[in-house]
Amino acid sequence: MTMKRLYHDIADKIVALINDGVFPVGTRLPGERELAERFDVSRVTIREAEIALQAIGHLEIKTGSGVYVCAKQPKAEGSLPNVSAFELTEARSLIESEAAALAAKVVDDSQLKELSMLLDKMADADEETANKADRLFHAKIAEASGNKAMIHSVETLWRMREELPEVRSAYAAVCHDDAESRKAEHKLILDALIAHNPEAARSAMKAHFFRLIEAMLDVTEKQALFEVQQRANASRERFLATAQLN
Repeated sequence: MTMKRLYHDIADKIVALINDGVFPVGTRLPGERELAERFDVSRVTIREAEIALQAIGHLEIKTGSGVYVCAKQPKAEGSLPNVSAFELTEARSLIESEAAALAAKVVDDSQLKELSMLLDKMADADEETANKADRLFHAKIAEASGNKAMIHSVETLWRMREELPEVRSAYAAVCHDDAESRKAEHKLILDALIAHNPEAARSAMKAHFFRLIEAMLDVTEKQALFEVQQRANASRERFLATAQLN
């Protein structure tokens, strides 16, 4: 293993230990000698790894004091931003509507057949199957656009939808309660694609996301009202308990 490859390997191991909490943020790393023994490499390799990690923001080298784990760690490559369900849906409306418009111009019969099959699966009583068909439906439209940047963007948006816990919960509440609307909206999108009508495809996709945002607002409002009611009930019970003691 070359010196360059070796110190990169050690740097990766140090980052992994930081992420695992072995080297907590804000704390001082063990000395070069101890780290060299831990990883079975030279002190020069440790020094090179630390310099490399300082350059990208994982560590701070303080002359005469030591090497410290930065309090704010850089995001890992491919990590997702912390967005709300509303922000994500707004972005999806903008991007996926244009993907649908592009796809309407060039979508072929085999792709339309696949989309039709996926639409049928959305009516499946099994929620997991229906949700998978939903994702594939949107992915297939992006693929039909023929634009690689668009395909990547839609894939990333769907990763946010499924991997960010709060976003996933918001979508689950809406999609579970309004499955029929979801299927009807996707049918309008498919009809526009079959007609090779870019404007209709764009409008149908925008309408789909507009309805999603409205549904999310309704769910959010109901949740807020429920929380207010719960707090009011708790206050009432405390008041009654205090009144009885007096």
